[in-house]
Amino acid sequence: MTRERIEGGAVWVLLGVLAALGLVTMPYIGADAWPFEPTSVEPRGILGPLVRAADDEWDLGLLRSAAVLSILLVAVAAAVAVRIRSWGALAATAVTLCVVGLLLVPAVLLQVGLRDATAPWFHTNDSTYQIELGGDLLLDGDNPYGHDYSFSGLERFYELDGTVSEDTREEQVALRHFAYFPGTVVTAAAWRLLPRPFDDYRVFVLLATLGLFAAVLLFPAPLEWRLPLAAAAAANPMAIRAAWFGNADAPSLLCVVLAFALLTRSRYVLAAALLAAAITLKQFAIAAVPFFVVALLLRGVPRPTLVRAGAAFAGVLAVITIPFAVADPQALWDDTIEYGAQTYRIVGYGLSALLLNLGVIDDRWGPYPFTLLVVLVWLPFTGWLLWRQRSLWLGGAGFAASIFMLVFLGRVFQRSYVLWPLIGIVLAGVLYAVERRSPLAPASAHADDDGARERPGVPSEVARR
Repeated sequence: MTRERIEGGAVWVLLGVLAALGLVTMPYIGADAWPFEPTSVEPRGILGPLVRAADDEWDLGLLRSAAVLSILLVAVAAAVAVRIRSWGALAATAVTLCVVGLLLVPAVLLQVGLRDATAPWFHTNDSTYQIELGGDLLLDGDNPYGHDYSFSGLERFYELDGTVSEDTREEQVALRHFAYFPGTVVTAAAWRLLPRPFDDYRVFVLLATLGLFAAVLLFPAPLEWRLPLAAAAAANPMAIRAAWFGNADAPSLLCVVLAFALLTRSRYVLAAALLAAAITLKQFAIAAVPFFVVALLLRGVPRPTLVRAGAAFAGVLAVITIPFAVADPQALWDDTIEYGAQTYRIVGYGLSALLLNLGVIDDRWGPYPFTLLVVLVWLPFTGWLLWRQRSLWLGGAGFAASIFMLVFLGRVFQRSYVLWPLIGIVLAGVLYAVERRSPLAPASAHADDDGARERPGVPSEVARR
């Protein structure tokens, strides 16, 4: 990458994307945080100075000042671009990464610092807090599925001031379900071994979000495409909010993007293993599997390699999931599948909420025909997209459309779910750039295990001619 350059209009496209990210994000960064009311705040440790700089509170001014600095950096870079119209890869990547860092990192670190200065049930989200508790249980040799979290500390989160009531313990259904797939438990257990305050799971989510930037750069596409798309993947408003607020979608999304990146570099076995890891981290990643399989077929992957990739996929799923299924299969099913599809109340902006508002559904806690909608709507829709998948980039676009349809039909549609189709759109863009490269471009990687060389985005049998 160090020999690549971006020139002329490509420089201005990159700067335009970075400016747009900063301008769109700046007015909203840090908004809609939980209104916690801790009794005291005692800044400590390495993040203490940041907490004191924010006057011991969730300071929107500080966070938005960092966003303004990112816009200022783009303005300075634009002034330089007037005179220096050809940028080397290192310079362009450094500017992009600085903008991404200013938009993404400060809010996460301030949340983590404030939590460390108060109590674990403040300045967090109940999802990542419960994931951490699940990791602690695993480290203690206990099963997080089927566990009662009513006396874990999580119950204090819901009152926002650290107190707890018996009504909360009795009525908050989240205290009796662990809705997250086994991969989150395993990663949380490993992450909890870090020293405080960096054992906060949102630091892991932050690194995974930054990893999206690096994963997009891994595609064998022109740098002028990869850099703006990488910035859009890591520093879009939804990714930024998810990181500090505590929505743990980024680790699974990172594995999905890496899987497709490695596919374009003919590392099929490792790509399949990463796609399986993505599923263990978030069930939404299942929607990427059929588009990944069709992409393998489009590239003409030899049958022995397909078998090895399938074995790697199944092996990762088995190693991570089977221990929990053996320990208590009913609890695993009830917590991860039945809870989200049938038990949790209808919330969000999808079809379920529309039907509720129109009076078709009477009760937010009542039955909702999600399984029927999946069979009658989502499966035929996804099947049609797969039938029309004639290229790699259409696989990315198909994944974006399919996952949006799935979450729209779901019982719950949280705003963080929008990140999934958004990353699908980024995938479509970078895969399109891979496929539009000149056929004379040098091969970028060896094929998996068979030693043949392929051009990015070109089926293996064509590359061998």
